[in-house]
Amino acid sequence: MKIIKKILWVLLAAFIIIQFFHPAKNQSTEILSTDISKNFPVPEDVKIILAKACNDCHSNNTVYPWYNNIQPVAWWLNNHVIDGKRHLNFSEFTSFRVARQYKRMNDCIETMKKNEMPLDSYTWIHKNAILTDAEKQTIYNWCNTVRDSIKARYPADSLVIPKKK
Repeated sequence: MKIIKKILWVLLAAFIIIQFFHPAKNQSTEILSTDISKNFPVPEDVKIILAKACNDCHSNNTVYPWYNNIQPVAWWLNNHVIDGKRHLNFSEFTSFRVARQYKRMNDCIETMKKNEMPLDSYTWIHKNAILTDAEKQTIYNWCNTVRDSIKARYPADSLVIPKKK
């Protein structure tokens, strides 16, 4: 019984200590010149959908829930944000090569078709982020429009990501 008490005390101490170590927050109020909205039209209905279902993980401005103040939850959420931004970051969208921009719009279209976004782990807590069929269609149409704009602006060979050798 004494060993169990010692283990519990050590676990409690570790839990308290890790509360003092938090990752940097992904919060920026500045709209960068590389933001997708600076180079492609983003209709108001799309902005609303992106704000409620996408921007927490796919922009430089995450709105954190209260439970982000508890470790190890903050680390877990931070990993989701980092991974989401690695795949698609609307705040830095036009800083990427044209081929990557084009591919990311194709990826968005595919994820909308497959109902892969937003992630289930996100919508469990953020019920308002569950997209209706109409909202999915709105995002799908917008992604198509952005993709078509990219295609119209640049030569076809610049839209292909070179294969790694």
